[in-house]
Amino acid sequence: MKIYTKTGDKGQTSLIGGRVDKDSLRVEAYGTIDELNSFIGKAMAELDLETCRDIFDDLEAVQNELFDGGGDLANVMKERHYKLSDEPIEVLEQRIDELMEEAPPLEKFILPGGSHAAASLHICRTVTRRAERITVTLMKNEEDVPGTVQRYLNRLSDYLFVAARIVNKRATVSDNEYVRSAKVFRTGAKDKKDNASE
Repeated sequence: MKIYTKTGDKGQTSLIGGRVDKDSLRVEAYGTIDELNSFIGKAMAELDLETCRDIFDDLEAVQNELFDGGGDLANVMKERHYKLSDEPIEVLEQRIDELMEEAPPLEKFILPGGSHAAASLHICRTVTRRAERITVTLMKNEEDVPGTVQRYLNRLSDYLFVAARIVNKRATVSDNEYVRSAKVFRTGAKDKKDNASE
């Protein structure tokens, strides 16, 4: 089987149920999710499995869910069956709550960094935010874009923020606080989650 098809040599690509220009907003959205999935794989390769096996397992599920979400955005058939459901969003929320119980108190803004794996997770978080922004723009411009994908990306960015902090904690690496930050976060157990992101 040849990996190249030459069908995209004129600047178009295939969707599920149609073809579009490669620079279309829909392709940009699911292409950014594909980029995110690659960065997730990099972060997984950098995790210490002795201390972070649970996070590795979370991310393994996330990779499959991102593939589902990207496929849903690429689906333009008249009768569509979307793969990404609300259940993975609920799982992410549960994991965020569990990890927040372990996380150090958060009072100030923190800068991406620390261990290699945590720094990679922060990159994943920012790419997730970009994927979400593009998906929101796509939702404004086209009908029948599954909102589940946007909600999943929103929750995933929260998870990645918390996961990066936990990876640093388990590696005994302190968060890199923004030096000019005031104490902007409340430190109650409930408030820690509420203030992590939106």
